[in-house]
Parts: sequence; structure tokens; C-alpha cells
Amino acid sequence: MLDIKRIKDDPEGVKAGLRAKEVDCDAAVDRILELDEQRRALIADTETRKARQNKVSKEIPQLKKQGKDVAPIFAEMAELKKGLAEDAEKLDAVMAEYRTLMLSLPNLPDPDLLPGGKENNQPLRYFGEPHKFDFTPKHHVDLCQDLGLIDYERGVKLAGAGNWMYTGMGARLEWALLNYFIDTHIADGYDFILPPHMLEYQCGETAGQFPKFADEVYKIANPTDDRIHYMLPTAEAALASVYRDEILAEKDLPKKFFAYTPCFRREAGSHRADERGMVRGHQFNKVEMFQYTRPEDSDAAFDELVRKAENLVKGLGFHFRTVKLAAGDCSASMARTYDIEIQIPSMNGYKEVSSVSNARDYQARRGNIRFRREATGKPEFVHTLNGSGLATSRIFPAMVEQNQRADGSVVVPEVLRKYLGGIEVIEKKG
Repeated sequence: MLDIKRIKDDPEGVKAGLRAKEVDCDAAVDRILELDEQRRALIADTETRKARQNKVSKEIPQLKKQGKDVAPIFAEMAELKKGLAEDAEKLDAVMAEYRTLMLSLPNLPDPDLLPGGKENNQPLRYFGEPHKFDFTPKHHVDLCQDLGLIDYERGVKLAGAGNWMYTGMGARLEWALLNYFIDTHIADGYDFILPPHMLEYQCGETAGQFPKFADEVYKIANPTDDRIHYMLPTAEAALASVYRDEILAEKDLPKKFFAYTPCFRREAGSHRADERGMVRGHQFNKVEMFQYTRPEDSDAAFDELVRKAENLVKGLGFHFRTVKLAAGDCSASMARTYDIEIQIPSMNGYKEVSSVSNARDYQARRGNIRFRREATGKPEFVHTLNGSGLATSRIFPAMVEQNQRADGSVVVPEVLRKYLGGIEVIEKKG
């Protein structure tokens, strides 16, 4: 959520920032300012009525003692009570619309981002060289089927299109990837979290996914409970609410977490031929990094998360590039995002395997997450950051495609071998 003070101080700057994200919120910003005026006027009127009500109520005993007629006073009290009720009703309506509009505004992009969409994304650096083959390489779907790593047909039978089932060595290889990510984050001093997979609506609202993207998640129907629950689309939705409505001690920041979860998304997947397989799906595994920091520390925290994501990809031996996203390609909640992109040979280009983002105080304002500044004793909003560390649904296909050999076998990246009992090559059985 944006700071109303920032909107009031520089409405045109806010509008320009949102337009850089390719979002036209001019009317919403103007309406928010109108509602803020109405809100403050109603609050002032309420306070005036209450002050008069208190004064008059203190006069009644004295007037009675003096034998004076108190009927006019009671009539005035009735009018004050009626006016207060009307003000309360109006204020509720104003606040409901005000909150809805405030929640609908995306985060403002950092000023150094280029405006516009992905056509203005900027590759910042490259690592390694693109993989080259001296034979005709196979698609990861064919490799996984030939080696018995993934059963696509039975995955669809169990859960429908956009799902798959890891089998045998494929399941072990997937779990080896997750263990590699987890061990690396633990070594870096991050706290391991296993959050619930089913969340309440407020988690999505704090993270900035709701109300705008409420139809893109799997909602849970519970006949005994009126609360809205949904399956998490990413662990960020849980981690962003860990300290919701709390005030942290400054000395306890930064908070550095990572979480493993399956992620559930309603996206149907692409029908393009180069995206068949497990590149897009309704459920996939991901390890998510998350930090709570003081505002002055969030830029350094962002650089740290980018470096961690890059190092994980380096460890697997992939060629990759780091890309600074243009304002319009950043998600609604984020002020800046860098993507780590690798090459999946069959897909003829780069595909994102990690997004690292800084939400600044946007999520903290939505979730009322603050820390108490030691120097002043006053609470301030924290900054929140997140990054994939990593998701497997694109790492896995890139790994089998880039590490395939002419005989159809696949070389296991060295960092994963200790999790597979020392296996170096996955070969077709019998």
C-alpha cells in the first residue's frame, strides 16, 4: 500500500510512477484524494459533535439542580446522537471505498527503472557460455520419459493437464535440487521455515496479490467456516505475513528466512510447442528467500539476494544472465526486480528461474509490520524483500537438456551427487 502522505504531497509524481508501470491510475488517485478530504471532514465533524455532547451532558445535572427546563438540552442531545450516527455511517462508506482504492494501487517503481514493459528490460551481466552440442539434442520431455524420470501421462491422469509425476531417479533428482538449495541457505545463516500451504485471505492481501489477483489462486471451500482460504501460489504469501500487525525490535533486524513449499497456480500453461513439459504447471516446488530489513538496509539486502540466486545457478554449472526489469514488467507489489535467466536449449532463448524483488514498505503498510527505532522510540515500517532460491520447474528441464550426452544419458551436476549416493550419470535402464 502506498503512503497517503506521498500521494497528497506529490499526486502527479505518483501518477507518473504508476504510468511507468503501464497502469493508468489517475482517476483512482484523484478519487483517493477526494475521499481523504471527506474522511478528514467527517472525523472533524464527529469530534466537534462529541465535544458538544460531552459539554452538554455535564450541564444537565446543574440545570436540574437549578430547577431549569432540561427538555431543550435532551432535544439537542438527541440531535447530536443522530448526527453522530449519520457521520459514522458516512465514514464507514468513505473508508470502505478509500481502503479498496488504496489496496488497488500498485507499488511505485524505483526511479532508476526504465518505464514500459519487458521490451525495456536490461541485461546487466552474463555468466559462462551458451551450451553447444556436437549431436542433435533431445527435448527434456523425451529425455525424462526415456530415462524414467517423469511420468507425464499419469500425472495428467491424477490431476489433469498442467501436472506431472516424478518417478524413481527423477523424484530423487528433484529432491537433490531442493536439498542443495536448502543446505546453501542454511550455510548462509538464513532460518528455515515450513509454512502452512493453505492460507487465509489476509496473507494474500498483505503480499499484494489480493484483491487484484484473487481469481488466479486455488480457493478452498469449507462448509463449516466462512473465512476465505486458498492454496499458496508462492511461499512469499506466507512469509510476508509472519510479523503482520507486530512491532519488531530494531536490534532483531534483519530477519532472514527461506521456505520450501509446493506452489499452486491456476495458470493453464502455454500451448506453444517449445513450452511443453514442465516449464509451466499448476503445481511446482520452490524454495523462497525472504528478508525483513530497516529501510536504509534494503538496497544491500537486495544485492545479497541477487548474489545468492546467482550463486545457486552458478553451482549447477548453467550459463545465465541477470536482467533488470523495466517498471512495467515488475509485479504490482514490487518497486524493483532482477530476474536470473538460463537457457533451456529446446526453448530457443532465456527463461527466468529466479526473480529477486524489493517491495520497499508496500507490503509492510498493507500488513502493518513495523519496527521500533532505538534512537527515537518511534515505530517505522520495515522493508520486505523476496527472491526465488530456486524454483525447480525450469531448473530441472534445463539441467537434463544441458547435461545430456549423445547416448541419451544425463550427467548429474557435481553439487547434487552427494544427495544421490555418488551417482554421476543417469542412464536408461536395461
